Amino acid sequence: MSAIKDLNRLGQSIWLDFIRRSLIDSGELEALIARGVTGVTSNPTILEKAIAGSADYDEALRELVDEGKTNDEIYLALALDDIRRAADLFRPVWDATGGADGYVSLEANPKLAHDTEGTIAEARMLFKVLGRPNAMIKVPATAEGIPAIEALIAEGINVNVTLIFSLAHYEAAAGAYIAGIEKLLSRGGDPRRVASV
Repeated sequence: MSAIKDLNRLGQSIWLDFIRRSLIDSGELEALIARGVTGVTSNPTILEKAIAGSADYDEALRELVDEGKTNDEIYLALALDDIRRAADLFRPVWDATGGADGYVSLEANPKLAHDTEGTIAEARMLFKVLGRPNAMIKVPATAEGIPAIEALIAEGINVNVTLIFSLAHYEAAAGAYIAGIEKLLSRGGDPRRVASV
């Protein structure tokens, strides 16, 4: 039994804080899941380093450039593919834990950190396009992010709250989660189908 699985039994979830295509293609991610890793988080910086720092994406990049895609469209296409594939690998963990674990997160565009409606629209789009119940969208605990967190939870969109640097940020994020769950319940939604970290 691995030390990670020992931690799992104690209620601890071990997530990777990086993703890259070769991790998925090589079977390394599957091996880490077998050892007890229960999730992955990503962000634009992590994905940018993976794309720029390896040849993993060269063929896909050429195809997207040949299609005339913009830099933002290229990033999104590559990121969505990696997140979908990782979410599929973690789906058995999500199923086995009844949705308590097995998530893969992708960050809403950081340029929207101070734009509530922009963050909500971006998170909705990402969650819908990913089409995986174990996808989680990262939203910052900024003043503008807090109402976005509440709105997204109320819609049943899984949220990974970022930029929590103080007790006040934590309390605001927790309050947004609770308010979102209350709205979800008032609309007849199932709170067991939405998660947040």
